[in-house]
Amino acid sequence: MRSNCLAKFGIAFLILIVTGMQAFAVTPGTQSSSSHRSSRFNHLRKSAWKRHGQQKISTDRTREIQEALIREHYLDGQPNGIWDNRTTAAMRRFQAAQGWQSKVVPDSRALIKLGLGPSHENDLNPDLLGDGGFTPLRGTPAASTDFSQR
Repeated sequence: MRSNCLAKFGIAFLILIVTGMQAFAVTPGTQSSSSHRSSRFNHLRKSAWKRHGQQKISTDRTREIQEALIREHYLDGQPNGIWDNRTTAAMRRFQAAQGWQSKVVPDSRALIKLGLGPSHENDLNPDLLGDGGFTPLRGTPAASTDFSQR
């Protein structure tokens, strides 16, 4: 009799566990409320991330880049201010010729090499930019060894 009672209790306990597991299980087509909330916030973060930084090259800047590529004989024709396939191909060729990567165009090194780097005309101390603002200390090997001026 006792074993019969234990068997009934065991079966009832097993049914309770199985039905409880099904109640907490998430089917492939549904999400629990916490995962739904986190996916909503992840979407917001991802979309905000995509908006950071420069999205498009302006027409004036494209025209400057095209003029420089024409001057360096990597692009033919007249600058039109439209970043098209021929401009991209010319920039890739220029960067590859310099030994740089050619997947991300334009590369900042390529723009500087073309003479289109940052403008320092409105800087507060443009005279410090000639040597990067570095002034060697006295007594260092880079300092002058002429002791008559000291």
